[in-house]
Amino acid sequence: MTRSPRDLASRPDRTQPSRRPPLSSRLLRATWRGLPARRHDVGWEPGLVVPSADGSPLITDHYFPRARGDFPTLLVRTPYGRGLPWSPMYGVLFAEQGFHVVVQSCRGTGGSGGRFDLWRNEAADGLAAVAWLRTRPWFNGTLGTIGSSYLGYVQWALALDPPPELRAMVVQVGLHDPHALFHTDGALLLENALAVGVGMTYQHQGLAPFVKATLRLRRRLRALTMARPLRGAVLSAFGEVPWLDGVITHPDADDPYWQGASMARAAERPGVPTALITGRYDVLADQTYEQYARLRGVGSDTTLLVGPWSHTSALQQGWPEVFAESLAWLRAHLCDDPTGLRPTRVRVHVGGEDAWRDLKDWPPTAGEASWFPDTDGTLTQDAPGRSGPLASFRYDPDDPTPSVGGPLLSPGAGARDNTALEARKDVLTFTGPPLAEPLDVIGPVRARLRVSTDGGHTDVFARLCDVDPHGRSVNVCDGLARPRTTGQGPSEVTVSMSSTAHRFAAGHRLRLQISAGAHPRFARNSGTAEPSVEATTLVPVRVTLHAGSALSVPPEPGAHGPTTSDSPAAIRWSGTPE
Repeated sequence: MTRSPRDLASRPDRTQPSRRPPLSSRLLRATWRGLPARRHDVGWEPGLVVPSADGSPLITDHYFPRARGDFPTLLVRTPYGRGLPWSPMYGVLFAEQGFHVVVQSCRGTGGSGGRFDLWRNEAADGLAAVAWLRTRPWFNGTLGTIGSSYLGYVQWALALDPPPELRAMVVQVGLHDPHALFHTDGALLLENALAVGVGMTYQHQGLAPFVKATLRLRRRLRALTMARPLRGAVLSAFGEVPWLDGVITHPDADDPYWQGASMARAAERPGVPTALITGRYDVLADQTYEQYARLRGVGSDTTLLVGPWSHTSALQQGWPEVFAESLAWLRAHLCDDPTGLRPTRVRVHVGGEDAWRDLKDWPPTAGEASWFPDTDGTLTQDAPGRSGPLASFRYDPDDPTPSVGGPLLSPGAGARDNTALEARKDVLTFTGPPLAEPLDVIGPVRARLRVSTDGGHTDVFARLCDVDPHGRSVNVCDGLARPRTTGQGPSEVTVSMSSTAHRFAAGHRLRLQISAGAHPRFARNSGTAEPSVEATTLVPVRVTLHAGSALSVPPEPGAHGPTTSDSPAAIRWSGTPE
């Protein structure tokens, strides 16, 4: 849908005086460094009322370049309010670069009408927002979407039945499957549930209520996460939040409760060019890798950027790189300006090397190399010629193994020293020999474990660590699974440990860490058949690891693009991704 010259000539003159963006947004904008120079002054139309699919009012702010011209539009829909940080990050910064930016509060949040119901209204309300855009004199028929986390989810919802005006999407640390945000293999991702609950309940009310609620949660975190039953404590802490109670009490992805929640099928229809951005320690990294695989599978135009970030640091320390990547993609597809694009489809930051690497695809290689734990605590590439138990430990849910670093929504996310964790009696470690030369692990990692218990109910947490010559052990990637153990014999379970891009330097060692949980990242397994949120009885369990277990990592890439210590924003290319 392209406007005629007559339509363009009749648009309001944006060089005329207009309201400036909020002072808080302008002040935060002034603190950012390493961003492209501003092209335009920015105007602001706050509090516009847009009818939703059922007529409920959706409150919307419009940011625009204060200049004559024909500018594309970006749609940002959020349940977290329209103020900080979205106002400066999307409204001000992208309007400065020559885009109309429409920031809209999802229903039941930020003053919008109706009731917020996680995921159920986003597709219809997104289409209603586009229908309203068609009535605006400044809308030229060229539309893109952008946003992070749940702001990525609403993009996938719109892409289920994409309007013809939608030409590009930028999904930053975003999800398409709410169930996978809250559950893995039957285990509740407790910290995710609590952090998202605070964000969606309080952030749209303003910065002060959100900060107050966040600090209150941190003070009460141990009491809350150790309470029995857990569900009652969550209800007491949050009050009546139906969607939160719903997500924590439905662990099964096939439960009718989750019907229609996943937007995975939106990535299986070619059409809308989509840039994907995540971090190695992002809680949504696996969802981003899945989005990329689905888009590639149907031949869609897509790129992937993986930084050294967590979910939150991608939008903080990583923002200059994330913004540059996003801006280049939107200019290429909405403004016919591909000069900012990079030469390869994939760019990843390699931990342990602190360098960016360009790759043709993700993952860069197929297959896997195996490392085997042995009874003496070693990890070797030769399968031990024995059977039977390797080691065991006792897990006590009344003193759950703590979570240290990794993909979290809290400030403790990322790479952390695991030395104190590994000194616990409920943690097993198996360590390889010092490497004679650097080893690159780039792609998916998993552990195939043979496990038995004396009680039948447990979780298994597996983690890959990098041990330096001084013995400091730092987490690289990890995952949790719930084995289906029966009797005294071992059962086999595969623990998906996410994907990574990490160089183990010469002299460093690989370490496989095994435990029965990471609390409060995951709700503790009670050792009984009771659901974790309803459990009132705790039963210690002895977990035994058996021979035949293995750590599987990607093989060394045969060849890769140039390695550079420059940031991705500093490397430019001309052309389109291959």
